[in-house]
Amino acid sequence: MTGDSRSRNYAYLGPQGTFTEAALQSLPDSAGGVHLPYATVPAVLDALRRDEVEAAVVALENSVEGSVPTTLDELSTGEPLQIVGEVHLPVSFALLVRPGTALADVKTVASHPHAQPQCRRWLGEHTPHAEWRAATSNAEAAQHVADGHYDAALAGAFAAARYGLTVLAEDIHDVADAVTRFVALRRPGPSPLPTGADRTTVVAFIGEDHPGALLEILTEFSVRGINLTLIQSRPTGAGLGSYLFWMDFDGHIDDARVGEALMGLRRICADVRFLGSYPRADQARPEIRRGTHDADFTEAGAWLEAVRTGHA
Repeated sequence: MTGDSRSRNYAYLGPQGTFTEAALQSLPDSAGGVHLPYATVPAVLDALRRDEVEAAVVALENSVEGSVPTTLDELSTGEPLQIVGEVHLPVSFALLVRPGTALADVKTVASHPHAQPQCRRWLGEHTPHAEWRAATSNAEAAQHVADGHYDAALAGAFAAARYGLTVLAEDIHDVADAVTRFVALRRPGPSPLPTGADRTTVVAFIGEDHPGALLEILTEFSVRGINLTLIQSRPTGAGLGSYLFWMDFDGHIDDARVGEALMGLRRICADVRFLGSYPRADQARPEIRRGTHDADFTEAGAWLEAVRTGHA
């Protein structure tokens, strides 16, 4: 994200002390802006759509639990928004309790639904008799513990001081080095300029369900040497058998190979929603296959024009 952020308002999944807030704070452009917490992901995105804020940050996928369905569904439908950046945030949980609470006292543990599966084995070993309770965010779970509703919360250790809690255990996880990918959003506009290490996100809506429908979509990328980094099918809500495909792939809409692939999708799909081209957080540059460089498309176009005009 670029531009003067001194008066920019940012929406994020709150309350204060969430991993989403930590992801937002890691964005250089967010310094000096006003960070506004909202209770749910739909509320965050609706605030952006209503012009209450100029930008928003939400979680998109986790290396252990996969995609966040609410984010995918909310961005696939409704008034369009645009992804302009991403953050990869290492995630490790802590067990937060009120001061004086011992591990044996923990009978209920609250967290966001994506947190519990990442710590299931640890919880089973250390709190075998505790019941899990869902919260809209891990920070909300910490707030509930502070208010006396639950005994413990899985949250970032940094949330403990904010809610007057104690870290009973930290660095909790079943899989080491878990990472959550967050995306920064704004209302539709020009994409950030290509960097050579970019990602593009689109949603493809298939028409009538038929044999080879997914293969037709994948072929548009394969023949142009484009690597898909995420593909997720989701129901459209229009009835059984009606699906859309969320796809992230290497490249920028200004790249010839990406532009041709998008035109191909537009020809064969009932609809295509472009959600943005933006710099990859890991700055990884794709290996561009022979015949799929921009210069290759330019040369092929010139050759075709020469053939058509009899000057080949």
